[in-house]
Amino acid sequence: MYPISITGDGVGLREFAADDVDAVLAVYGDPVVVEHLSFEPRNREQVAATLAGVIEAAKEGLRREYSLAVVAADEVIGFARLAVDAQHPGQSSGQIGFALRADRWGHGLGSEAVRLLLRLGFEVLGLHRLWGARSPDNATSARVMSKLGMEEEGRIRGHLKVRGSWRDSVVHSILEDDWRALNDIQ
Repeated sequence: MYPISITGDGVGLREFAADDVDAVLAVYGDPVVVEHLSFEPRNREQVAATLAGVIEAAKEGLRREYSLAVVAADEVIGFARLAVDAQHPGQSSGQIGFALRADRWGHGLGSEAVRLLLRLGFEVLGLHRLWGARSPDNATSARVMSKLGMEEEGRIRGHLKVRGSWRDSVVHSILEDDWRALNDIQ
């Protein structure tokens, strides 16, 4: 499915373009933003390579990953991702993730971006289950996912090696039936 464009209250999701490098660098290059992510801050060359790969992958026939620009007032302010579980084809599960520029935190834009990812997963792709993992120290991400009906499932111990040490992850999920009930969708 290409191209994806989904709009909500205050933000939208769209496919990335080659000229989005500097906007994504403001997200992925910021040590404050990536503090709870699974990688170190990235430089411009790394971000350009990431976007080139994302743009190319978006055009593949059987799309398993939706890496999308989070846009507010025509400005890219973040990165949102939904990856369909390729290990279990036909099982209808996907993982979500997101990051916003630090100067846009605290305005509900992250919640709206996640809401749009859930809409994409359930209403467009017809998935059954969506889940996200967060750093145990990322209380804001916990609030965002809980606010949208995602239940905390538990902790994966020693899940990721980040900045030279092992880090746990906390998993949250939501099922299609839960999403439909929360949003009064038949």
